[in-house]
Amino acid sequence: MVETDDLVAALREADAVRYGEFELSHGGTSEYYVDKYRFGTEPAPLSLVAKAFAERVDDGLLAGVAVGAVPLVVATALETGTPYLIARKATKEYGTGNRIEGDLTEGDRVVVLEDVATTGQSALDAVEALRGAGAVIERVLVVVDREEGARALLADSDVELEALVTASDLLAAAE
Repeated sequence: MVETDDLVAALREADAVRYGEFELSHGGTSEYYVDKYRFGTEPAPLSLVAKAFAERVDDGLLAGVAVGAVPLVVATALETGTPYLIARKATKEYGTGNRIEGDLTEGDRVVVLEDVATTGQSALDAVEALRGAGAVIERVLVVVDREEGARALLADSDVELEALVTASDLLAAAE
């Protein structure tokens, strides 16, 4: 089993935790930043994250929130042999015009994978889009939960947030 301490060490080794003043996607600011591209583009931490996710998924499909969780869902799909979907932030304006990419059938059980959760809004948007396309979703797995409201927001929509690592884990390791 992949341990939290191993994941924290891998994120730190990949220089994915940075300190300073950062603007976050929801408009707030933070004294630290978790750079998803540092752990999502490097083979060692990406492989470890995929193994940890693989230990936590069950039957059903995987879905990654575009764009940051795409490498995570691909790596996890390769680890598990499970097909995956990609949930776009908006409907594509060209080609097929899809918001959900991949083979989804009404009633399919899906676990959503996400990189970093702060408010949980991007994960919730993906859940709602997937549910609108017929998916059954009960869980979102995230690499890092910044512990800033995502768990409660998702719970309001009957979705459990499960984090591999929390902000508390990451920040405690820095002390």
